[in-house]
Amino acid sequence: MELSKRYKPAEVEAKNYRFWEEGNFFRAAVGVVDKDRFSVAIPPPNVTGRLHMGHALNNTLQDIVIRYHRMLGDETCWFPGTDHAGIATQNVVEKELATEGISRHDIGREAFVERVWEWKAKYGSEIIDQLKALGCSCDWSRLRFTLDEGLSHAVREVFVKLYDEGLIYRGAYLVNWCPRCETAISDLEVEHEEIDGALYYILYPLEDGGSVTIATTRPETMLGDTGIAVHPEDKRFAHLIGKTARLPILDRALPIIGAEQVDPEFGTGTLKVTPAHDPVDFEIGQANGLNSVNILNDDGTINENGGPFAGMDREAARKAVVDRLKADGHLEKVEPYRHAVGHCERCHTAVEPLISTQWFLKMKPLAERAIEVVRDGRVRFVPERWTKFYIDWMENIRDWCISRQLWWGHRIPVWYGPDERPFAAQSEEAAAAAAREHYGREVELRQDDDVLDTWFSSWLWPFTIMGWPEETPELETYYPTQFLVTAFDIIFFWVARMIMASLHFRNEIPFETVYITPLIVDPEGRKMSKSKGNTVDPLELMDEYGADALRFSMAHATTKGRSMRTPTTQLEDARNFLNKLWNMARFVLMQLGDERPGLPDEVTELEDRYILSRLAATVATVREHLDAYNFNLAAETLYEFTWHDVCDWYVEMAKVRLQSGSDPAAKGILHHVLKQILLLLHPFVPFVTEEIWQVLGEEPTSISLAPFPGPSDRERDAEAEAAMAALQEAVTGVRAIRADLNVPQKAEISVVLKSGSMALVEPLVRSLASLKALTGAAVWDFGSAMTEMAGTARKVLSFGELFVPLADLIDVASEIKRLGAELAEVSADLAASTAKLANDQFLSRAPADVVEKERRKRDEFAQKVERLEANLASLGA
Repeated sequence: MELSKRYKPAEVEAKNYRFWEEGNFFRAAVGVVDKDRFSVAIPPPNVTGRLHMGHALNNTLQDIVIRYHRMLGDETCWFPGTDHAGIATQNVVEKELATEGISRHDIGREAFVERVWEWKAKYGSEIIDQLKALGCSCDWSRLRFTLDEGLSHAVREVFVKLYDEGLIYRGAYLVNWCPRCETAISDLEVEHEEIDGALYYILYPLEDGGSVTIATTRPETMLGDTGIAVHPEDKRFAHLIGKTARLPILDRALPIIGAEQVDPEFGTGTLKVTPAHDPVDFEIGQANGLNSVNILNDDGTINENGGPFAGMDREAARKAVVDRLKADGHLEKVEPYRHAVGHCERCHTAVEPLISTQWFLKMKPLAERAIEVVRDGRVRFVPERWTKFYIDWMENIRDWCISRQLWWGHRIPVWYGPDERPFAAQSEEAAAAAAREHYGREVELRQDDDVLDTWFSSWLWPFTIMGWPEETPELETYYPTQFLVTAFDIIFFWVARMIMASLHFRNEIPFETVYITPLIVDPEGRKMSKSKGNTVDPLELMDEYGADALRFSMAHATTKGRSMRTPTTQLEDARNFLNKLWNMARFVLMQLGDERPGLPDEVTELEDRYILSRLAATVATVREHLDAYNFNLAAETLYEFTWHDVCDWYVEMAKVRLQSGSDPAAKGILHHVLKQILLLLHPFVPFVTEEIWQVLGEEPTSISLAPFPGPSDRERDAEAEAAMAALQEAVTGVRAIRADLNVPQKAEISVVLKSGSMALVEPLVRSLASLKALTGAAVWDFGSAMTEMAGTARKVLSFGELFVPLADLIDVASEIKRLGAELAEVSADLAASTAKLANDQFLSRAPADVVEKERRKRDEFAQKVERLEANLASLGA
């Protein structure tokens, strides 16, 4: 085998993933007692899903950690699976039916659910294939689905247990209702969007004469008003408490009450109370015994309680109510008003607060221990600041509405008898037995129509994925898991609930560390969304750059901040980096031929000592960063070592030795360093490292099973690193003189190096061949007295000075003139950029990335001015 001239990801990736799967390299053993264990439960992507940038980041980081621990020798298992995604999946199939001119109601529940299973069988594996394309090393033999029989059994068992414990209850309460999905949704599933609306000032007549004006953003809801409230300490309206007003249009009597929830600063300071359609009004109504009048049907149209407006949709009813108020003289004025309106996160329809009979789970009894395990560090958030975020929410937790008015999902395991008595049971047979015992005879039972919130199966994921409620070898071996990667927007949806569930049902934590990823935003710092047209498709990026480049750029760009920008620049850098790695591997393989030499017994050459010292430091640093989940710092360390230490310096110096004859020491070190780089990089870029490993012909069969580099027996060689730094500074200085002063590329120059540090100069003398090759300087004079002459370029180093006579190589006067003109031009650019950045208007109005770009330009201009002035000085100008 040999490496092709160019690295082509498409030729490498699918082939190597097949190799991994066929070799069962990701298959985890159970019952292992003589190894450390490391496990991760994948955040299950929706079965409707397509890989997005959040998935790409999340799963890249998981895979880096999993591959790292597998290479550390831990018995490692990454448990995969997908989520049935109730509303999302039902919506997809309903849209499919709509193209056929039918609805789910036309075909009925049983046929619809069967249709969804057919859809899942056809399309449900797409997201899995995409995760494989990304390189995810899951144990696919343990793939689970939140609606498979095992998890369904666990969900029913949990529901019945919580019901028997009195933690699950049913009642009519105010919920968020989506008229499009026709289901209740939780507070966490509501996204608030700013809209340009209006504030309508409505006159409510008082029974004893006069009127009170009330401002509202939703005039149609007045049809459900059952009272008026004022703040009891608001002197403007305190005299109204105890009086009665009349509801315009419907002429309902409205008692006026005092309520501390009223905001005296909003509108006129009075509040129309609509208990059935507003959470604050519901609370006021409950406290004051007001009736709740629901005016909406499930589809958001006005019901019979809306009188003449019955049958209208919400928008039409709003307009009709306003027109009627105008006609009756009850509309005082209308003002523009920008405010936040809740929308369903799935279909983006404006939600309605609605009183509805739903199932709820009491959360406070479950929250206490879940707070405790985070406070005492048994569950740790990374970054740590999310700990307070979590605890603050948990201390104010509200009951969870767990029922949804859908057909796709876990149907609520409750059956009703002829008198509507509920029987919660694992199965219809068990419910029938309980009913027979209660009624003393056989009765007909009816199962609850609702399904459970999708998150009700997801909160059980870490242990049900391992086979709970059975006590399985997987649970014994891998539970609790060690690591969870997720986004901050589902800390409450999922992370908190998993901790509560695990403590309640397993009496142990579900995971040890929760790593919260940043939100990926566009280059302007905006959240990505289809409506803004700023989304980025990671599958397209993988097609263009390769999966490894996407993975490395993700790791390189991620930080522990709240957001990170789409890694556009890093993608280009990552692709270039992988090409650099590929070319370096080709060079090493060409030098080795069929040999696979080990390290030499003695290491004497400066560059050999240096690279082994830097390798030891790199191994230690990468391990430290991976252990602390500093993915970007680990990636940066590997990038710097591979590109600069190895490719820019060691390989170039080794070439000099290899060109002059065989050098076993150089070959042995090149072989060793390449192997170590591949091993260090494998968790980040598995495909390219596997391909090179196979061509190298190393053991074990797959690099994914090879040991990760450990601490070196070799001590850091500070002397070699200092001497090499001096060599690099000297070479860089000479190259800068050549470039800045337009010295012809093929011109042979001579260099004088003056230094008072013989400890640094002596290794450079011994590396004379490399110095000559790397600079194109045929003559190097160390330590001689140097009398500065006109036309001699001078460079100050940290350990001495460099002199390069140029009078015979360039037209010094012309070069001084050119440099002077360039200095004037760059100085003008610097002045303009500095003035721009001193302009407060520019700083306040320009986007943050534009300001940052201008700052970088100013710094570059300043550095160029400094360099030009130094070059002019060195030529005696």
